Amino acid sequence: MTALLEVKGLVKSFGGIAAVRDVTTSIEAGSISAIIGPNGAGKTTLFNLLTGIYKPDSGSITFAGKSLIGLRPDQVHKAGISRTFQNIRLFPSMTVVENVMVGMHSRLRLSIVETLLRTPSMRAQEQHVLKKSMEMLKFVGIADKANEVSRNLPYGDQRRIEIARALVSEPQLILLDEPTAGMNPQESAAAMNLFRRVRDELGITIVLIEHDMRVVMGISEHIAVLDYGQKIAEGTPDDVRSNPRVIEAYLGRRASTIGERA
Repeated sequence: MTALLEVKGLVKSFGGIAAVRDVTTSIEAGSISAIIGPNGAGKTTLFNLLTGIYKPDSGSITFAGKSLIGLRPDQVHKAGISRTFQNIRLFPSMTVVENVMVGMHSRLRLSIVETLLRTPSMRAQEQHVLKKSMEMLKFVGIADKANEVSRNLPYGDQRRIEIARALVSEPQLILLDEPTAGMNPQESAAAMNLFRRVRDELGITIVLIEHDMRVVMGISEHIAVLDYGQKIAEGTPDDVRSNPRVIEAYLGRRASTIGERA
């Protein structure tokens, strides 16, 4: 496999405090990877750097052979990276399918005039977006709720809406920020199956931030561990599980039993 995403020497500070310190890692195309670490370790900051929300103080980010440094979030999305957020970010008064259609915005090719006049081209693209959004809702298992108002859906289904919205633009890479947070064990197991299908059936590379070690060890092929903004370990689940620095910083005594419970 080849590296789809390469991060080298990434640094980001806020008010003199380093949130990300000299982080270097790579993500292989077609893989499922995880970034783990204690609260405040810099995981979400790293995602924000990858998606253009923050600009790094130094270092490089290369995606599919092209630099992402200096790109706005919409440009990063257009380049082929989608994401979800730790806190659900839906439009609560919009329907489920309308929320998913928002994810296709960067793929539209419409002028203001075409939009105002509702030209045939505009209507054709609108139908394409609707069709694609329904396909993604079917993929994540909630197509029957497409016309319901999103705020009326249970928590687990709202997470699925977010994932469908991230998938609808056909990204090469999807970043999932704590996608199973707040889920019960049955919901987490269903989410893991969905993530595998995203990779295996859609061919999309996945990187997730996750605190549930059953999920991390059960689905990830590659794990990077951050602590105080610095990468302290990287490798397979077995490598990470047995790493003394990881045990001390994050996993503690649970490490020896994670594999049995996963």
